[in-house]
Amino acid sequence: MTKKEIVKTICDRANKQQLMKGNLTQLATKEIVQWTFEAIIETLVQEGRIELRNFGVFEVKQRKPRKARNPRTGARVDVEAKNVVTFQPGKEMEEQVKQYAKLAEAKKKPRKSKAPKAEPKIAEPKEPEAKLPVPSVNGTGAAPDAPPVPIVPVPPAVVPAPEPVTSDTPVT
Repeated sequence: MTKKEIVKTICDRANKQQLMKGNLTQLATKEIVQWTFEAIIETLVQEGRIELRNFGVFEVKQRKPRKARNPRTGARVDVEAKNVVTFQPGKEMEEQVKQYAKLAEAKKKPRKSKAPKAEPKIAEPKEPEAKLPVPSVNGTGAAPDAPPVPIVPVPPAVVPAPEPVTSDTPVT
């Protein structure tokens, strides 16, 4: 769900319950939602903690400096201490999420571990599976594991020799 969807939901709910004499516009609702987010951020910056009953607690914590590795080069890198925002859900939120929430679909593939394997697994014999044709890399139409196709030279096309250019003026 995005902020836009939250605004629409709140606006529809407020207008359905007729909280105001007139209708609440999505633009006004968007401003109210934005003010709420700004108030949370401002409180975190000034006080370092905000507790919203039945929702949860946002808190600023400092991570210690540490040593890490650059994944591309493997070189050691010093990571400085930094402030991070943590969230601890409230009881009511936790109970509702445990009971009713749908699992979010993973958008990223799980990362493969680069740690060495403890023991190699012994492959059990399997029945051969039917293989679908795989498009070739070299344009021959053959599968990558197929034996190479011999390259046969194609004779050049017979092109008639151009006629000599003559001028229209007689030679004297």
